Amino acid sequence: MTDRSYNVLFVCTGNSARSIIAEVLMNELGAKLGFRAYSGGSHPKGEGHPWAFRTLANSKLPTAGLRSKSWDEFARPEAPRMDFVLTVCDQAAGEVCPVWPGQPMTAHWGMPDPAAVTGPEEDVQRAFRDTLVTLRRRIELLISLPLPSLDRLALQREARDIGKR
Repeated sequence: MTDRSYNVLFVCTGNSARSIIAEVLMNELGAKLGFRAYSGGSHPKGEGHPWAFRTLANSKLPTAGLRSKSWDEFARPEAPRMDFVLTVCDQAAGEVCPVWPGQPMTAHWGMPDPAAVTGPEEDVQRAFRDTLVTLRRRIELLISLPLPSLDRLALQREARDIGKR
C-alpha cells in the first residue's frame, strides 16, 4: 500500500458501459496501490448497460452499487478531489467539461462504444469483452507508473500516451 492516494474519474457521455467498466477495473486493480475510481457522464443514461454488468460479472468483478451518474457530481466542492480525469469515449473528449477542482491530469483514452454494437449476441459479447481487456491493459499501465518520481508534465504525457496504445 502506498502513502499517497489517487482519485480517478472515468468520463463518457452516457456513463453506461466503458466508464463504468473502467471504474470497476481501477478499483479492483489499483486499490492496494492507493487508487480510487469513479465514473460519470455528460448525459448519463440513468442505468448501466446490461452487457456491461454481465461482462463484469463473467470476469468475477463486482457490480453492486454501480449506477449511471452525471459528471456534475464530481465537480461540486464537496466531491473527492480528482488526480486524473480520463475520457473513454470520443463524444466526451470533444465536449466542454466542468472545471474540476484541483486541476487534475486529463487524458483521452477513447475507444469504440460496445453498446453501439448490434447483431448476433456473440458480436455484442465480444465487443464488451474487448472493451474490458483494453481498459484493463491501460489501467495496468497507469498504475504501474512510478508516480512519485514523475513530474506533472511527464505524468501528463504518460497518461495521454497510454490512451494511444
